[in-house]
Amino acid sequence: MGRVEARLEAMGLALPKPWTPRGQFLPWRREGRTVYLSGQINEWGGEVTCHGPVGEGGVDVVTAQAAAQVCALNLLYALRLACDGDLDRVDYVLRLGGFVNCVPGFAQSPAVINGATALFIELFGDAGWHARTAIGVAGLPGNAAVEVDAIVVLREDVSERS
Repeated sequence: MGRVEARLEAMGLALPKPWTPRGQFLPWRREGRTVYLSGQINEWGGEVTCHGPVGEGGVDVVTAQAAAQVCALNLLYALRLACDGDLDRVDYVLRLGGFVNCVPGFAQSPAVINGATALFIELFGDAGWHARTAIGVAGLPGNAAVEVDAIVVLREDVSERS
């Protein structure tokens, strides 16, 4: 077990079991050292863990942050596949994109996506810091509360594959 997965285990977290995407897309695509990770909703074992909308009268921010962490775990699962099973090959996280299924006027999307950001920083240290967007939307697949995508750069010793 590598350093990153040992940290994950020490946090009491695990990557999901293999899953099938909900639509016709690849969970990841690699171009050289750059891995583009498709958006992942807060789904675990085929079930959405938290349904939207987030905000007044709906899901609270703390619960939505936990949903964002589930999205991050799903991203890490796909990333591990792109890294030939070794998350220690990650050089740095370049960007996260976050989408929050929320009520109109909800202004705390950045706080929700912090649930994913915090996990990447905890696992990768300074290399986990990234550029980011956090956008409120009217709906997501499966009525999920959160979806997150990412772009990650691998160390130079990783061979090209896709």
